[in-house]
Amino acid sequence: MRRPLDDVRIVSLEQYGAGPFGSMHLAELGAEIIKIEDPTVGGDVGRTIPPYAEQGDSLFFQSFNRDKSSITLDVRTTEGREVFHDLVRTADAVYSNLRGDVPAKLGIRYEDLREINPRIVCCSLTGFGMTGPRSTEPGYDYVLQALGGWMSLTGEPGGAPQKTGLSLVDYCGGYVAAIALLGAIHGARRDGVGTDCDLSLYDTAVSLLTYPGTWHLTAGYEPTRTRRSAHPSLVPFQAFEAADGWLVVGCAKEKFWQRLTVVLERPELADDPRFATFADRAEHRDELLPLLEELIRTRTVADWLAPMYAAAIPCAPIRDVAGALTDPHTIERDLLAETDHAVFGAVRSLRSAVRVGPPGADRAPTRAAPAMGADTDRVLRELGYDDTRITALRDSGALGRD
Repeated sequence: MRRPLDDVRIVSLEQYGAGPFGSMHLAELGAEIIKIEDPTVGGDVGRTIPPYAEQGDSLFFQSFNRDKSSITLDVRTTEGREVFHDLVRTADAVYSNLRGDVPAKLGIRYEDLREINPRIVCCSLTGFGMTGPRSTEPGYDYVLQALGGWMSLTGEPGGAPQKTGLSLVDYCGGYVAAIALLGAIHGARRDGVGTDCDLSLYDTAVSLLTYPGTWHLTAGYEPTRTRRSAHPSLVPFQAFEAADGWLVVGCAKEKFWQRLTVVLERPELADDPRFATFADRAEHRDELLPLLEELIRTRTVADWLAPMYAAAIPCAPIRDVAGALTDPHTIERDLLAETDHAVFGAVRSLRSAVRVGPPGADRAPTRAAPAMGADTDRVLRELGYDDTRITALRDSGALGRD
């Protein structure tokens, strides 16, 4: 099956999580991702992330770099720069996730490359963007969750600020970059002129404040942490403790609340004027929630889920990672990838949630993330380089030194 992006070539100067996460989705859709790794620093730092790291690779790296090619190249050398320009001539985009001032220093902006390829798209995903007072600062997910207001919203009231359990600023930033890349490549093919895409993790974090941000900017709302991860306005919509574990119950529509009162065997609550509407329940949450919590503690998670599922009430057990990865729905949706690796053996990881094609026919075979520089010779030969020139590049140090 021909994949939708198999005519797209992206030259990538990416590292760690956010950048590689974004391009991996494009790779799974068929784009050729030529990952440039700096041989002077040992390549992508993600290769060394513990605890599962050995022989120049890691399971962290494998999580973000499947289906890509890797070449070693020092683009700061004269010889390496020539190779980079030859790659740019064949590519649709140059993609990077570096500090905001580095694209200019490396000469990977559109103004630096348009004479080489006027249709090139130069997409930079940085911590803080290429403009603004923080543009030269390094940006990491944890830092951005702090600056973006996320940690003030996460955790129990009165407790310490918390980050989300996953690096969601990084991952959302990767998605933002992938969307921008596709839009810019489409525009370049239509108009014959490339552009810059100046994306940042900071912009991503702040933009994801969404409706609490709108409420604050427009009506002066002050977001706060909520007990048991409760929704700020929909009641009940939170975690509840049962006799043997935890579950989430969400009444996002009035009909769900009415059905829940029946499941709880307290149908009179639906007619109680304190709890009749969204607004009423929000106003009287301190009266309602203790009552619901006491009721739900009387039975097991399974005892509650069965009638809630039957009534089509939004609910779920709160499970661990193992539970999520072994769920029959996870298996049926083909979300697990398995690839062979020389060091780690069979590597099982997660496939992209981005899918194109009819159900059951929208997955192509996937391959392990490449060893550092595994594709250097092949890519150079595809550019027309012969053995003599490749040897000269190695001797110059542009491809790294053994």
